[in-house]
Amino acid sequence: MNKHQVDKIPVGISACLLGDEVRYNGGHKLHSYIEQTLGEYFEFRRFCPEVDIGLGIPRNTIRLVKRGEDIICTDSLDETLEYTDQLRRSAQAQMDWLQGLCGYIFKRDSPSCGMERVKVYESRGKGLVVTKDGAGIFADTVMKALPWLPVEEEGRLGDAILRENFIQRVYTLYRWRQMLVEGLTVARLTDFHARHKLVLMSHCQKTYRELGPLLATARKDNVQAIADLYLPALMAALKKRASRGDHVNVLQHIQGYLRDHLTAEDKAELRESFERYLQGYLPLIVPITLLNHFFRRYPDEYISRSWYMHPYPAEMSLQNHI
Repeated sequence: MNKHQVDKIPVGISACLLGDEVRYNGGHKLHSYIEQTLGEYFEFRRFCPEVDIGLGIPRNTIRLVKRGEDIICTDSLDETLEYTDQLRRSAQAQMDWLQGLCGYIFKRDSPSCGMERVKVYESRGKGLVVTKDGAGIFADTVMKALPWLPVEEEGRLGDAILRENFIQRVYTLYRWRQMLVEGLTVARLTDFHARHKLVLMSHCQKTYRELGPLLATARKDNVQAIADLYLPALMAALKKRASRGDHVNVLQHIQGYLRDHLTAEDKAELRESFERYLQGYLPLIVPITLLNHFFRRYPDEYISRSWYMHPYPAEMSLQNHI
């Protein structure tokens, strides 16, 4: 896949982030990085649940309110106007197309679309207590129904590590869907895992050790059941941040495939690049580029097919910042 890929990846998004004037004040929250950069690779499916349930433009703001053990969504000026069930039904009504997505970008702080840390209001005595531990009703419904779906908020995409993590998960799920289109077989599932082993190893050693034995039990008559267990475990593991130390462990593992070919000088050059990356002086792209250089001289089929070495289009430059 490159910048000029024909088939873009389907990703859902809060409509205001693409410039749709659907916010409570008739405005939008156009996000240029999402529109201009990610838009080169993602086919966005825009949606505003507040408009979908019939709230006007402009309109009163809505907010999350804690009542007893429940968190509900109400009009900010009239708490007798409640929209909780409507927002949940809106999410449930979209499940057909939501299940075909490879990711979703939500609007942060939104009582409908916020992924986390949304304000929750609670009356205590004569006072009002505000905490930031809620999730938007629509977003919460989607995330619970589709726990394996990569989700992120536009504000968090400014963090290089979170941005890379989200996009890596989107591409992984996209490749999974491509495999399913070809037809799920034991051979294809095993190959998918083999090509993602090093990616998984960089995020969660525990899941890496568990999924191999799981796949070893796959047969023609149970491959769908194994796949149904495999995907949620894989996607949950990839949500974990890969530390520099985790990446260095994988880089050293990859170097092992070159042990019979490298000179002492080559090995020293790799060790130095790993160490400088570990210390934060170099981005990840530097040791990976150096390894790819050596593998062009001494090809290895397993490494050349590993998605760790080429996880997404180079034009995205994600590994230049981590």
